[in-house]
Amino acid sequence: MEVVNPLVPINILLADDHQIIIDGIKGMLVDTPQYHIAATAPDGQHAMEMISAAPGKYDVLLTDISMPLLSGIDLCRLVKAAYPKLLVIVLSMYSSVAAVQDAVMAEADGYILKSSGKDELLKALHKVTNGGTYYAEALLPIIYGQFQKAKTKEEVQRMLSARELEILALIVKEQTSEEIGNTLFISKKTVDNHRAHILEKTGCKTTVGLVKWAIKNGVEG
Repeated sequence: MEVVNPLVPINILLADDHQIIIDGIKGMLVDTPQYHIAATAPDGQHAMEMISAAPGKYDVLLTDISMPLLSGIDLCRLVKAAYPKLLVIVLSMYSSVAAVQDAVMAEADGYILKSSGKDELLKALHKVTNGGTYYAEALLPIIYGQFQKAKTKEEVQRMLSARELEILALIVKEQTSEEIGNTLFISKKTVDNHRAHILEKTGCKTTVGLVKWAIKNGVEG
């Protein structure tokens, strides 16, 4: 995944049908020039129309789940199908199994709760714009506990080498290639090569897809 240049402001499209939420998030980011709320949308349909009208204008879509006309999950699916490079973070009051599962299956790059504070929002933005994924820590037990394992641990171990499994576990922990390299004392290039082999072996095309595959197959961080 391409890493966003930290010297260039990251343009965010914020979709939420509650003005108080929009105002609150704007307030959180007002003193962080790296993250710029470029536009807002009152529902998923308007957000999709804005994205389609100006492809490439936005780096991140920050969207509520429950909105009129088009839900945040349906919006995420449409965006990932048409504009896969656009990063999507789901912002929701829901921590239910169904909501989290829907977000993962829609290939959202992140999911944070509306009860989260500024620190977690900034952490999520940093992670996803640097090639990782971010699911609120409170949600991880839901994700791990509810997805059925498609293959046994033994089958996964036969498919991937010990080093590949080690790297995959760190990917699930939302570490970037550089962070994984520092953790394992290997170069970023070596990590990227292993990542490419893991993607090929698992048939995944994106980091989000790989995390989803790992969760399904019991590879936990």
